[in-house]
Amino acid sequence: GTPVLFETGNPSSIAPIFDSNAGKVVIGYNVTTTSGTAIVGTVSGTSISYGTPVVFEAANTDNIAATFDTNNNVVVFAYRDRGNSNYGTSIVGTVSGTSISFTAPVVFESADTDQISATFDTNKNRVVVAYRDNGNSQYGTAIAASISGTPTFGTAVVFESANTMRISCSFDSNSNKIVIAYQDVGNSDHGTAIVGDINSSTVLTFGTAVVFEAAATSEISTTFDTVSKRVVVSYQDEGNSFYGTANVGSVSGTTITFGGTATVFETASTYYTSAVFDTSSGKVAISYKDNGNTGDATVVLGTVSAYAISFGTPVVASTGNAFYLSSTYDSTNKAVVIAYGDNAASDDGYAVVFKDVSSNLTATNLLGIAAGAITSGASG
Repeated sequence: GTPVLFETGNPSSIAPIFDSNAGKVVIGYNVTTTSGTAIVGTVSGTSISYGTPVVFEAANTDNIAATFDTNNNVVVFAYRDRGNSNYGTSIVGTVSGTSISFTAPVVFESADTDQISATFDTNKNRVVVAYRDNGNSQYGTAIAASISGTPTFGTAVVFESANTMRISCSFDSNSNKIVIAYQDVGNSDHGTAIVGDINSSTVLTFGTAVVFEAAATSEISTTFDTVSKRVVVSYQDEGNSFYGTANVGSVSGTTITFGGTATVFETASTYYTSAVFDTSSGKVAISYKDNGNTGDATVVLGTVSAYAISFGTPVVASTGNAFYLSSTYDSTNKAVVIAYGDNAASDDGYAVVFKDVSSNLTATNLLGIAAGAITSGASG
């Protein structure tokens, strides 16, 4: 569709998430280094419209991550609060119509915190926040929380005892485990993944870390493919001309195995990689900034088979030099929503709706045409 403006004036740390209860997209972002803000978007066809922006943190806010708690039907933001010593902080929002209201913020890490990512464990009904703890030697750390009005956090657990960057976490609903992918600075910046489990409370335990890319790896984003039951990690492969690349992993217990060969989806330098799973088409949608094409916001669809992933032709979502690009999947409208800042449009914030219109029809999966009229929902 056509990109639609949601914020004038250089928004940063853009983090969209889909509220499946309200059927709305919520975009979290920081306004010109002044305040953490959220806006509710309504998708119709390939367009999006917005409500009124709401400030959730009246201070400079960055490293914003978003997830949706399907048990309590609330949006959860995790972020670095520049107005409070850069502490890791979270806040809960409830969507009503085209507006969102927030509870009081809760600190989850009383130290400088960045590289934040968040996901929701639908099995244990817990929010998990993964981050770099700059108050503890920049170690990769994770913490789980139950939500009852506000978050109640358990004890933070180190998953990587080294400087950890480009953290991305997602939930594997097949194994009911958390997967965290990251750049392991302590191991030559190699792309690494680790599996975590939550007990009946909020205690996290982790398996052994596994390297998925033995080269400097950044711009990491993970998603879970519910069809193939595989985790897909997209990233920038610095060992291969900064090309956009993806790898496929399978979780068993607290171990993840990458059994295939990494696949390039863009033969150019890519930034702001963001992967989501399109449940309607059964494909992984990877959005990114294509530096080989004037920095255009671009999206490509990938199909997983065993440990391999194959890609279609990349499609430009918006021309212009995109920044802080991130995406979410609207399962109600079967659309990927890509939010970003546009250097070519006064650094304003835009969102654009992408739909897969390809067909899955083959010579063998057509069942036939009904001989007579059948009412929707009836058998025939």
